Amino acid sequence: MKLLLKNATLIHEKSPFHNQKKDVLIVDGILTKIEDEINEVGAEEVKFEDLHLSPGWFDPCVSFGEPGFEERETLSNGLKTAAKSGFIHIVLNPDTEPALDSYTDVNHLLQQAQDQTTALSISGSLTQSSAGKNLAPLVEMHKAGVVAFGDFNQGHQNPNLIRIALDYVQSFDGLIQAYPIDSNLSQGGQMHEGIVSTHLGLKGIPVVAETSILARDLQLLEYTEGRMHIPFISSAASVELIRNAKKKGLKVSCSVPIAHLHANEENLNNFESNYKILPPLRTAQDQRALREGLLEGTIDMVTSLHQPLNPELKDLEFVRAQEGSIGLEAAFGVLLNYFPLEKTISFLTRGTKAFKIDHPIFELGKVADLTLFSPKGSRVLEASDLFSSSKNCLFLGSTIKGKVYGSLRSHAFQRTD
Repeated sequence: MKLLLKNATLIHEKSPFHNQKKDVLIVDGILTKIEDEINEVGAEEVKFEDLHLSPGWFDPCVSFGEPGFEERETLSNGLKTAAKSGFIHIVLNPDTEPALDSYTDVNHLLQQAQDQTTALSISGSLTQSSAGKNLAPLVEMHKAGVVAFGDFNQGHQNPNLIRIALDYVQSFDGLIQAYPIDSNLSQGGQMHEGIVSTHLGLKGIPVVAETSILARDLQLLEYTEGRMHIPFISSAASVELIRNAKKKGLKVSCSVPIAHLHANEENLNNFESNYKILPPLRTAQDQRALREGLLEGTIDMVTSLHQPLNPELKDLEFVRAQEGSIGLEAAFGVLLNYFPLEKTISFLTRGTKAFKIDHPIFELGKVADLTLFSPKGSRVLEASDLFSSSKNCLFLGSTIKGKVYGSLRSHAFQRTD
């Protein structure tokens, strides 16, 4: 297969072609030519207005539904949504039924995803059935291809469980995902605890519900000398904890949800259930600290924190609605509201190293894992723009910039049109 991408501006700071407009020829999934003008017999020409290319984007924290919750999202449509949104690689959360806690479960999903444009990696359950009691067969799942282990949205109350897991996975240099949520401190909470929650009469989730368990897990990491990823942080205090841990040389990485860079507690004044997410949206001061932490590198990567939910769980009065929002489709356009193009692409492409995932390299002779997009223009995101089966989207009604044209990964090309 030959693809000829015409008049494309290349965005990759480490490439000699950075910010240059070129023709790009891809033959059988390999970057073959990058020149001012290419005419290739038999090549399918790909032309888009103001076409830009970058290495394929990465999201480390995505939920779908299959198996068990296919009404929310199937694996096939979820991966197509990711590809149309520009993501070449995602890490899937184990919040399925049954939970992804065995070699068979993991291998089955990976086999299903082989022919998709977006590559699938899996974060397996840390404990059996994600019940928080006994460790799952981590070595078996590692052999199946799992890139990390964690029980989605559960902060374990038993610190010895985390300590043992951090020690145990060092035999294969495994990665433990530690969710900074203290269920006792956050129990019954509907949003960030502060002036807005008091004004609205809603029970709040205090920052300490995040920082207390984060500080504990970082101490366990220091003690065991293992590897840990924090799937999300939402507060200025958490940024400072991660910053200090990195200064100590701890092997820790973390993500920030794009929603927390975009919105804060003030967005909940109208009791819009799409803004009800976990971790909760916090103050404008926390929001600024998260943006600064991302820019300085304390925060390693961004995530859409994509969580599809069917209407009977989300389209309810605020206190009864379940936490969660989809975000893959909006990720690029929202980030462009707050950061320059080169920074936005950097945030969307970095982070694979923590999961030991090969990062796309924009070089001749290498596999072509690319995202196609334009940074020009803006529009208001509407439900008709969403590819996801579920439409619970915090970003609906928000202005997003640019346009994603699709994704290209060696054997497959997924367009939005």
